[in-house]
Amino acid sequence: MPKVEACAAMQAARVRLDVNPVVIHANYLINLAASDEGVRKNSIMAFRGEMERAAMIGADYLVFHPGSFKGHSVVEAIAAFLDNMQAALEGLESGVTILIENTAGAGSILGSKLEELAVMGEELRPRIAFKVGYCLDTCHLLASGYDVATEVGLEKTLAVADGTIGLKNVPVIHTNDSKTPLNSHRDRHEHIGKGFVGLEAFGRIVNHPKLREKAFILETPEDEDGDHATNIVTLRGLIPA
Repeated sequence: MPKVEACAAMQAARVRLDVNPVVIHANYLINLAASDEGVRKNSIMAFRGEMERAAMIGADYLVFHPGSFKGHSVVEAIAAFLDNMQAALEGLESGVTILIENTAGAGSILGSKLEELAVMGEELRPRIAFKVGYCLDTCHLLASGYDVATEVGLEKTLAVADGTIGLKNVPVIHTNDSKTPLNSHRDRHEHIGKGFVGLEAFGRIVNHPKLREKAFILETPEDEDGDHATNIVTLRGLIPA
């Protein structure tokens, strides 16, 4: 667990730097849809720890991937996910909202279809004492078959998202270009404007009336010192003054 002094310093820095909201990401090794008993138990314990730490630092949102269904069906995986999430959160209370992130859908990874996210969220809400929302990743959307790179494709994607998970339930967008093309099912992030989403598409995304009030968080590569700052400047440059 983080030290009390470190948590207080984090909260003070948040106020001083006007960081809002505070969004953290759970460990990528957590697999709450696992069929393996050892992985299941470790994932429950690890996710519980993530939630406890999120509460201690005063985070608003905890983003996580739903997991992998290798060894069983999607229906069985969602059932396991629901049971394991309930076990991980039993007895906990805080103001942290959990956000299920869409995935690229490689192999047996759960959550590449917005309909799957919708089922997980709807079934999970009555079983836990926490708010449940979603985080959409632009790279994952493209890789899983949602054509956010074109104007028509973006509108279709937002219509599907609003009709399934509800855009009001998406406070955070992971803003990443993609090294691989539409429907590749590969999770490979690229610098803004350098991949298959493209600069023009990001201009539409960050300025879209249904999205522009969301928190845009970059997870772009750091190939060289200063890359993160460059990507931030690039994205901000797409927003009219």
